Formats: sequence, C-alpha cells, structure tokens
Amino acid sequence: MSAPQKGEEIYTCPMHKDVRQAGPGKCPHCGMALLPEGARFAMVRHMFSNPLPLVLMGAIMVVLMIAAVMTR
Repeated sequence: MSAPQKGEEIYTCPMHKDVRQAGPGKCPHCGMALLPEGARFAMVRHMFSNPLPLVLMGAIMVVLMIAAVMTR
C-alpha cells in the first residue's frame, strides 16, 4: 500500500481499521472495497453496494420462520 500524500483522501477497510491507503482499492485481508475514512454509515453503504449477502440472509430467515411455524 502506498503512503498517503498530503491532500489525498485516505481510504480504509470497514472491517480492518489498520488498512489505510490513498485512493480506493480492495482490502488485502478480506477483499472488501476500501471506503473513504470517516464516511458516515460506511458499513451500511458497503452492505448495500452488493445486495447478494442481504438477499441470502433474508431468504435464510424466511426459511427458518417457516420451519418454526410448521413444527408447532
């Protein structure tokens, strides 16, 4: 990773705060997109950038609720 220069925006990983670089990119630890440092609601914005995990989580929750109702 390059050292940030004066005036450049610093990007960090939402999960690994020790990962910092000047400019966008991917985290070397987890592969998540780096976000501007201090971005408000950065994790929420990142989660909605790729909706597949949210859709899968919703589908799993629906299946679990149906299974719970059917076992009564």
